[in-house]
Amino acid sequence: MASQTIESYRAGDEVVRGDAAACKKAAVELLGEIGLPKGLFPLDDMHEFGYNREAGFMWIVQGKKKVEHTFKKIKQTVSYGSEVTAFVEKGKLKKTTGVKTKELMLWLSIVEVYVDEATPGKVTFKTGTGLSDSFDATALELGM
Repeated sequence: MASQTIESYRAGDEVVRGDAAACKKAAVELLGEIGLPKGLFPLDDMHEFGYNREAGFMWIVQGKKKVEHTFKKIKQTVSYGSEVTAFVEKGKLKKTTGVKTKELMLWLSIVEVYVDEATPGKVTFKTGTGLSDSFDATALELGM
């Protein structure tokens, strides 16, 4: 399903393919541009990063089926699927697909990530079940 969505946004977009370091650099630049922590996508095997500015749609395609990453400072494990997509706004990723967080023994899909203007040092993750949790943004910076 996500692949079909990606295909529909490829026209008139910015795409980096093949070089994992260049893909990661482009993802980090976009996160910085919209005001989210630059370490939000700790993926080293990206094959493609794309961003359609007109539609506000971004995607990541990575080589592995999924990658799990634990943000050590907040003791939070996140799973990134082979495709990650989101609609981008200033300080926000909406309608996110391909990202899950582990709560107790359940994996819950993350549908939104945002920084509230009232609390700019906090990043909030909202799940499809309506649950949300906020963390210190510095815990999600590069290398954390």
